[in-house]
Amino acid sequence: MVSYTLPQNPDIIITVRGKNSERARQKAMDKLVEMMDSGEILTELENGFSPEQFIEAKESKELKEIISEEEDAVAQAVQILSDFAALKIKVVESREEALKIFSAIKVLFTDQAVTVEEIANLRDGFKILKTFAVANLRYKEARDKAEKARVLLNEVLNSTESESKGSSKSAK
Repeated sequence: MVSYTLPQNPDIIITVRGKNSERARQKAMDKLVEMMDSGEILTELENGFSPEQFIEAKESKELKEIISEEEDAVAQAVQILSDFAALKIKVVESREEALKIFSAIKVLFTDQAVTVEEIANLRDGFKILKTFAVANLRYKEARDKAEKARVLLNEVLNSTESESKGSSKSAK
C-alpha cells in the first residue's frame, strides 16, 4: 500500500494498493477524481494537475511501531476470544453428561450392592467428569482475559465507528 497527499491540501490522504509507481499514482489520480466528483473533497486543484504532483505520504517509524503494537493487541484479543469460545463449547457439550456421572457417584458412598459393571461405567465416566471440570476451571480463569479482550475490541470498533461518523459529517 502506498499513500499520497496533495501539495494544496496535505490533510487529504489517498491510499492505493502497490508501491510508489506510475500505475499507483494513476490509481490515486482516478480515486482523487472520484472523490472530487462525489463532493467528498472540496479542494480546488490548479489546471493541469497530474499524478506526478502527488506527494508520497510515508508513515513515521514510530507510527508504524504504534500501529504494529495495536494490531498485535487486536490479534491477541481475537485469539483470546476464540479460545474462550472453544472452552465454552467444551463446557456446554460435556456438562450434562458430567452431571449424570456425578450424580451416579453417590452409589460409591452407600452400602447398597453395586455391580462391577456399574463401577466400571463410573470409571469410564470419570474421564468425562475430569474433562468437564478442567474445561470449566479454564473457562472461569479465561473469563477475565476474555472480558478485557472484548473491551479492547469494543474500543477499537467504536473508535472506527466514531471516526467514520466524524468524517462523513465533515465531508458534507
